[in-house]
Order: sequence, then structure tokens, then C-alpha cells
Amino acid sequence: MNSVLNILIDIASTPAILVALIAVLGLGLQKKPISDVVRGGIKTFVGFLVVTAGAGVIEGSLAPFGEMFQHAFNMQGVVPNNEAIVALALTKYGTYTALIMLAGMAFNILIARITKFKYIYLTGHATLYMACMIAVIMSVTNMSAVPLVLVGGLALGLANTIFPAIAQPFTKQITKNDSVALGHTGNFGYALSGFIGKYVGNKEKSTEDINFPKGLSFLRDSTVSITLTMGIVYTIVALFAGNAFISENLSNGTNYIIYALQQAGMFAAGVFVILAGVRLILAEIVPAFKGISEKLVPNSIPALDCPIVFPYAPNAVLIGFLTSFVGGIVSLFIMIATGTTVIIPGVVPHFFCGATAGVFGNATGGVRGAVVGSFIHGVIISFMPILLMPVMGDLGFQGSTFSDTDYGVTGIFLGKLADMGGQIAVVVGIVAVLALLLALTLFGKKKTTETKEVA
Repeated sequence: MNSVLNILIDIASTPAILVALIAVLGLGLQKKPISDVVRGGIKTFVGFLVVTAGAGVIEGSLAPFGEMFQHAFNMQGVVPNNEAIVALALTKYGTYTALIMLAGMAFNILIARITKFKYIYLTGHATLYMACMIAVIMSVTNMSAVPLVLVGGLALGLANTIFPAIAQPFTKQITKNDSVALGHTGNFGYALSGFIGKYVGNKEKSTEDINFPKGLSFLRDSTVSITLTMGIVYTIVALFAGNAFISENLSNGTNYIIYALQQAGMFAAGVFVILAGVRLILAEIVPAFKGISEKLVPNSIPALDCPIVFPYAPNAVLIGFLTSFVGGIVSLFIMIATGTTVIIPGVVPHFFCGATAGVFGNATGGVRGAVVGSFIHGVIISFMPILLMPVMGDLGFQGSTFSDTDYGVTGIFLGKLADMGGQIAVVVGIVAVLALLLALTLFGKKKTTETKEVA
């Protein structure tokens, strides 16, 4: 039994296999020829591996940047990193995490079936991380095993339904259709960036329409502009960190400026690979998902990882990352001045989440929307972990914490319920959220019926 459970968990937490199986299922339900089913499954599988490889290249180039930054400016504090805090939590809460994850995926499909919120969350690793955080918080309430898994699974299913729904009005503006949604743990922040961009910017002045002087027209190539911009950023930080530190600890003796430029190039290469993988995935998964929409969950929409929006605004990706990181640095100085726990800007969350926030801000507010939306996003993911840490029990102050906004919103909500009334308050709060979704669905149907009758 345990071996079967482990296999299911491995499949569910491996995005490439999970989404490839979804593509195969969707094509099979449409009774496509076996050749089309095999081709669609393999190309989706490979596409996700390409995206994963690109993300790995970016994370590999950002890791030394983070070390250089901390050494250069002598910063000590908590570094938000989802992988690090999950690795700590799984040693104690691994079983609960796995069971909540599987229950959460089932609840997500059920909620999509019975409500108007038709989002099927397909980002496996994000689901795993959210399940882990929920397992930790639910365990603090001392709830027994079966209720903990069921209530925690329902909480996860609700989160994986609600957060794509929050971001979808802005996602549609980016993709120009309603065939795909965003399934990532920063959706609350992305939606906020889109909302801010709507009121502070002008979407007619897009980041993608920046007019470069004729002699600088080559900067319109996103690979070139990203490489040059990151080359400058890496070099500045390397100069502050010094040749001795970088040569001895990071570059294996390579000159620190050469090493910085190499890492900047690796960063740009990772972005290029991600964009190629995303195009491959979208070409296969959207048509394949039609079968699931027709047979299992009518009108369902796949919610995929945040890089799916990167090809729509490559300039906004870079602008979003840099301004979100600046927001993190400004927040750092505020924390030092006010004497709170110091959250050191995590380069990885500021890239993936900040870049996505930039795309959302640009969709509604152009260049100004991308800058302001991403900056505020950077401030939020800096201060939100401070509020989240106390509800994480013994894991709250282990030198790392969850970084993205959806962890903060979900964790703080569940934690405050637990503080107010323990197990009963948590159960009542989660059921109330489900009841709200059902009420919104019934209200929507009633409104549609009345409109048809008037017509």
C-alpha cells in the first residue's frame, strides 16, 4: 500500500509527468488516433522538462548572486525559500503532506465540477509545497489524523481553485483568451499588481513598445537586453563582494568579473529555454484539455505555472524582477530601522514572482503599471513572511520561510482561525469559504436565468 501511495505522490508532485498524463487523458477522451495521443503526451512531457531545465539554470545563476549580495552588504536574517522550508518540514510532516496533497487534488476537481470556478490546478510542486504548509499549521491545532487530512485537503482544494480565479481576469488580458489560467503560489500578488496597474498606469504604453534609439535597436531582442541588464547588475554586486570572496567561495579561481558576466549569461540562457518550453506546452496542453472539459469537468480550464505568461511580455519580465527586488531592498532597510525580523530579499522568488507581477502590471498599466505593481509586490513578499512565521509553530524561525503571497494569505488565514478558536474555528472557516463559492455559483446561475428571461 505504501509503495502504491509513494508512486502516486511521485506522479502528482512531478509536473512533467502529471501534465503529460493530463494531455494523454484529454486526447484519449476525444478519441484521437493513438499517434496523436502519444505525440501530445510526449511533447507536453518534454515541454515541461524544458521549462524545468530553464528554471534550474536560472536558479543556478541566482544562487551565487544571493551569496554575493549577502556578503557584499553584510546582511544577516531570514531568507524566504520555499524549497528550504519544505525540506525542513517534510522530515516531520511528510505523511500528512502527502495525504493532504492527494486529498486536495481530489477536492479541487470536485469543486471545479460543482461550482462555476472551473480551474484545475496542474502545478504539482506548488501543490506539494502548499500541502506541506497546511500540514504544519493543521498539526499545530492538534487535530487527529483523519480530520486533519480531510480538512487540510479541502483547504488545499479551495486554495487551488480560488487563487487562479482571482488572477484570471488579468490572465485573460495577457493571453487574450480564456483557455488557460495561472496555477502558481503568487496569484494574489499578481492580481494585486494587475489591479494597481489599472489605476496608476496606461496599458497603451506597453513595456514591449519601448522605443529604443536606432543605434540601440538590438535591445529589442529580449535575450540581448536581459543579458546586458543582468550583466550590469551582477558586475556591480561582484565589485562590492570583492575578488577574494568570489574566487575562493564561488568561482573556483575564475576572475570575479568574468564569473559575474558568465552568471548573467546563464540567467539569460535560462529565460530563453523557459520561453521555448512554454510555447511547446501551450501548443499541446490547451487542445488536449478540451477532452477533460467535455467529459469530466465541463468548461474546465488548466491552471499552469507562472512562466506561461513570460512569452507575452519579455521586457516586463525583466522590469518586474528588478523592481520587485528593489522593493525587497527598500523593505529590508525599513525592517532594520524598525527593529523587526529582517527578511533578506530572496532572489528566486523576486525573479519568478516579481517577473510575473511585472507582466500582470503591464497588461493593465503598461510600463508604469509593471514598475509600480512589481515594486509593491516586492514589498508585500518581504513583509508577509513576518506575519506568517508565528503561525508555523516550531518551524517559524528556522532561518527560512515560505515566500510567495498565496502561502501568506492561506497560512495567515488558517493560523488566525486556529488562534481564535482552535480546531472548530478552522473547520468552520474552511466550510464557510466553500459555502461562499457555492453561493456565488447559485447567484451566477440565477442571474443568467433572469437575463435570458428578460431577453
